[in-house]
Formats: sequence, C-alpha cells, structure tokens
Amino acid sequence: MSSLDLVVIGGGSGGLACAQRAVEYGARVALLEPNPLGGTCVNVGCVPKKVMFNAASLAHGLEDAREYGFDVAVGGHDWAALKRGRDAYVARLNGIYEANLARKGIEWIRDHGRFVDAHSVAAGARVLNAPHVVVATGGRPVVPAIPGAGLGITSDGFFALTERPARVAVVGSGYIAVELAGMFAALGSAVTVAVRHDRVLRHFDTMLSDALMTEMRADGIAIVDQAVPAALRRAGEHLKLDLADGRCIGPFDALVWAIGREPNTEGLALEQAGLHCDAAGNVVTDAWQDTSVEGVHAIGDVTGRAALTPVAIAAGRRLSDRLFGGQADRRLDYENIATVIFSHPPIGTVGLTEQQARERHGDAVKVYTSGFVPMYHALTTRKRRAAMKLVCTGPEQRVVGLHVIGAGADEMTQGFAVALKMGATKRDFDDTVAIHPTSAEEFVTMR
Repeated sequence: MSSLDLVVIGGGSGGLACAQRAVEYGARVALLEPNPLGGTCVNVGCVPKKVMFNAASLAHGLEDAREYGFDVAVGGHDWAALKRGRDAYVARLNGIYEANLARKGIEWIRDHGRFVDAHSVAAGARVLNAPHVVVATGGRPVVPAIPGAGLGITSDGFFALTERPARVAVVGSGYIAVELAGMFAALGSAVTVAVRHDRVLRHFDTMLSDALMTEMRADGIAIVDQAVPAALRRAGEHLKLDLADGRCIGPFDALVWAIGREPNTEGLALEQAGLHCDAAGNVVTDAWQDTSVEGVHAIGDVTGRAALTPVAIAAGRRLSDRLFGGQADRRLDYENIATVIFSHPPIGTVGLTEQQARERHGDAVKVYTSGFVPMYHALTTRKRRAAMKLVCTGPEQRVVGLHVIGAGADEMTQGFAVALKMGATKRDFDDTVAIHPTSAEEFVTMR
C-alpha cells in the first residue's frame, strides 16, 4: 500500500495550492519541484512584473508631480538597485513557501518527476506511488524557430537583465509584450513593438486595443505592424530584426520574444501513464481537471486553459476539495474569469468582448461606453484617457462583459467581477449609488 495519497509534479502556484489544500484534509502529499518554489508567477512572472509596473508607474508619477506643485528633480534611475530589491523580495517569498511546506508536513522533493505508470512517479532513483497524481508543471516562453533567435531573450531573460537597454524591441502583441514595453519605456528605453498583425491585444475587446495603442504611441513607443520575424542578426554591437516582407528594423541593444507560451511536458514521460496531449502540447482535462487516465489530473498552464495564476490556484484547491474534502461537486467554473493587464494605463476585463457577445447573442446585445480624462489629469500636461464598456444581453440586459482601460482599472475590476459572477443586470448597476469623484463611478452612471 502506498504511503502517499497525492503526488504533485510542479511547485508553482497551482501545485502548491493543490498540495496545501490536500493536507488540510489529512492527505499525505509529496511535491516534486527542482527549481525555486512559486513557479513562473513568483520567480519570473506576476510578482516581479508587478514590482516593475510599480517602478514604471512611479516614473510617470514623478513627471506629474511638478504640476501638482512639487519641486522634484530626478537624477536618473538605478536599474541594478531595483533588480537587487526585486530579487531579494522574490527570494523571501521562496523561503516562505518552503517554510509553509515544512510546517504542513508536505515533502518537497527537489527533483524532476516522470511517470513510470499512471500511479508511479520517478524522482531520480526514487519511485513514488499514490492513487492520485497531479501534473502542474506550467509553461515556458516560446522562442521562434528562425535564424539567430537565440540572440534575443524572453520574459525570463527580462528579469535577468542587470542594466536597462537603451534601445529595445519587443516582439509580440499579447499582454506580456505590452506590459514589458510599457515598463521599458517608462524607465527610459526607446521601445519598438513588432506585431504580427495590425494591433496589440487582438483577442481582447477592440476598445481596449485601440485605446492602449494610442497611449503607447503617446509614450513614444513605436508599433510596427505586419511584422513577421524572419531572422535576428548582429550588426556590430547591436541587433537587427529582418522581417519576412524584406523590411529590417533596428538597431537594438536587446530584443525580447513575447510571442506566446507553451506547456512544460518534456521529460514527464506522459506516455508511460497513457496520457496524450493535444496539438498544442497541452495535457487535456475535462471540467473536473481529470485526464483520460483515472487518478491522473492536471491543473494550470500545462492544460492550456485560462493561463492565469489565480486560475491555477483555484483549480488546484477545488480539485483537492473534491478528492480529499468530500465535496463531490467541487470544480472550477471557467466562465467570467477576470484578468488585468499591467500596461500603462492598466486594463481590466471580465466576461465576453463585444464581438463574442454578438456572435453568441446576435441582436440581443446592447453596448454602453464611456470615455473621459480622469480627474487625476486635471492639472497635468499629460492627459491619459480612460475608456469603459458594458456589454449587455437579453430583455433584462444582463451584463455579460465589462472592460476598462485607465488608472485604477486593475483594482476596480475585481469588485465588478463579483457582480458579473452573480448575474448582475444593467438595472443593478444603475441602482447602485456612485462613489464620487472616481473613475469607477462611470460604470454605474452609463446611459
């Protein structure tokens, strides 16, 4: 008989949440992770990214401070000092996670895991057996298969930079691309963003995409569209990017690939457990986080479903609630998951885009929008606009989509996400008294 109830492969946010919730129900758990605990989010994702977003926001705030009457003189920015502080903060979090595992009696095995069979996982020379195995190995940045691609860096490399490049290209159009571009620009780099099609954030509501591109250009960020990379090459001490249509952009001191992420499944020997991946390499799961093999489950980015840290955490906890907490119907609902893009200005979004709503509900859709300059900019030369949209459907005008770009979007979206989850209607929004003066009040005063 196995001495374990659960083996978790992967010590990122999802794996840690799943393991820790399981032991609360008395399960015996081992967790396999050869790298610092916390996965992408803590080490090269959400946490250090938010530190950099804060630094970039302070840079903008220092520019505005003079117009609020402050005698401010900025002598420059010490990127290396910022990195040291950020890295120390991440290291403290790694230590907290390790202490939590020890306190809760979870065995942390600092090694890779690979399947021997559906209920046996090898870690070095040791084989662990358990009736339940969770794959939570996350994902990694994609690097294109073109000549010279290795001369560039990914988001992982961004956090390893010891100094700020004077001229930088960011290749990609998703949330990672626009976030890194904004941070570089605010802290003093000349930034070029190369997008494969005609816009950034193509899978978000077009209002958000249009508004963000306007603000990016106002911040001096160049956006090169229809840019399909063909080769990256050195030109003296710099880099140049050749495009498929014959154009060349550069020179740059650094280039960041932000063209997507792929699941970490290499070395897992999934076939030994009878597991198969989809065309994109994701471990396929059903609504209960179960794979096609009984007792084998998967959560987080490795499944290719809503690749967000809170999603992995929620899926992991609910899985343990079901497996070990006697909650047979407990699972994650993937509808109406809110997300924030830490661009400048930030973006918050939950529910359907206008296009998605019209494809699903046709003429039953009604849209409300608002655009304005937040009061913060009443005294500033720099005028960042905010834009908001409510997407409603049916005779009751249930709110099925909420989208905002502007200062505070990252914080206000969480509360509105609760409203959408509860099925709020436009009348519910209208009947809510506004908080004045705020940007958020626009959501309850739209007509």
